[in-house]
Amino acid sequence: MTLPNRISTFTDMETLPVKPERLAQLQEYARRRGKSDADALDDALADHLEWERQDYQEAVEGVQRGLEDVNAGRTVPADEFLDEFAQKHGLPR
Repeated sequence: MTLPNRISTFTDMETLPVKPERLAQLQEYARRRGKSDADALDDALADHLEWERQDYQEAVEGVQRGLEDVNAGRTVPADEFLDEFAQKHGLPR
């Protein structure tokens, strides 16, 4: 299956512009997997969106842990940390 430079959705018939080089990459990706262009695009998009969701969740959890550390007093003054870091890694300070 070959896609034009616009991809149509079947629910509302919107189109999205696709750069020719991205379309070529998609078609190669689909060919390697033995899938239609549309199925390959759906799989790739689903994989990316799941990765992005997990990455976002991990970032939120990291910020929450940092706030918990600050609230619990588990912090070191920045100058102290930077001095120790520079010394540990042989960097000028």
